[in-house]
Amino acid sequence: MSEVTNTPHGGPTNGRRDPAGLAARCTAAFHAWWVRRHGHAPPAHDTGDAPPPSAGTGGSVLWRMRTTVKDEPGALAALCTALAELRVDILSLQTHPLGEDTVDEFLLRAPEGTDLVAAVSLAGGMDTWTERADAHDLVDAPTRVLGLAARTAQDAAELPLALRRLLGRCTIRSLPGGGHRTATTVPEEGSLEDTVIRLRAPEGGVITVERPYLPFTPTEFARARALVELDARLGPRIPRGRDVLTLPEGSDISVRRADTGDLAAARAMHERCSTETLRMRYHGPVGDADRYLDHLLSPRFGRTLAAQTTSGRIVGLGHLLWDGDETEVALIVEDAWQRRGIGAELLTRLVAMAAEDGCAQVYAVTQASNTGMVAAMRGLGLPLDYQIEEGTLVVTARLDAVPDRRAEEGREHGERVGRP
Repeated sequence: MSEVTNTPHGGPTNGRRDPAGLAARCTAAFHAWWVRRHGHAPPAHDTGDAPPPSAGTGGSVLWRMRTTVKDEPGALAALCTALAELRVDILSLQTHPLGEDTVDEFLLRAPEGTDLVAAVSLAGGMDTWTERADAHDLVDAPTRVLGLAARTAQDAAELPLALRRLLGRCTIRSLPGGGHRTATTVPEEGSLEDTVIRLRAPEGGVITVERPYLPFTPTEFARARALVELDARLGPRIPRGRDVLTLPEGSDISVRRADTGDLAAARAMHERCSTETLRMRYHGPVGDADRYLDHLLSPRFGRTLAAQTTSGRIVGLGHLLWDGDETEVALIVEDAWQRRGIGAELLTRLVAMAAEDGCAQVYAVTQASNTGMVAAMRGLGLPLDYQIEEGTLVVTARLDAVPDRRAEEGREHGERVGRP
């Protein structure tokens, strides 16, 4: 696997920075936005988006909770007794032995307003962490792991998502091989260092998984390593379904998943694009834009949809790019095929995929003069946030407002053009 993170304009990076100089082509204003966007960290006691468990009144709430106790008789019983006294229902429990200590991971249903952290601390729990859970967490761990393995087996693009679902809220990045110092210092079996897991990537380099505050356990490390090993054994793969669509003027195109096997056709499309179209897409000098296509088409970094004519010519590409713990969308449509709804169709499908994968939002980085991309984002019918400085425009769409019909469309599209 090459790289999971991507620069905000869809080009390759090495931990958000491209050693070949692509990042230098972005404006200083954009870099300032990027730092502000990623400069926050969740509070230590709660890495979820919900308020701390002591807030609110009435009803009940699902929580994931992890705490460390001494590995001695009665320690777990004391925790369970403390929770029972607060009328907290323990739905599932996993234990992670650590020698003298044990990490206990709970799925709980607690009355809203329950101060879980205080109760567990009084019962001997240390380094307690909580996060809001949902119905997906009700599936037991072995079933969840097998389901993730099955999805990964059908689509190489699932690996970063599967790791994120397996390990909870975390950031996944990759460093390239080819002599990179980190790649040569990580042992073949990988390494576990507190809140950081490093694993050898299937195609060389290193996959890095990191989360704030909450250390990984040896059990989690073993699960992640097994998933990456499965991915390596299966090799490159993507679903091969497609949709045939009729454009408003009557032309038929097909929409399907693309990968590095489409590199030659994608380069040919770039050669047919005008300098202005390439500049709008890549936000800078475009003489070497096609050298990024191998990265963009790799299912290791996300998903790519191709719009293809009946003669087999690719006329549009849409990318859904895993950017650490965020998700970027990017589009390019050949000049002769612009303003026919192709970009909007690709974007709608990519956003539906992102929503189905549990992404909270997607963002597009473009130029203020790129009215086509702005119109396509507005056409989603979702709440949008605009940030613009010195011509660089970042449009963020919140996916929590995606209607149920869009989620259903995403599932249907996935069955045909990109999802197992």
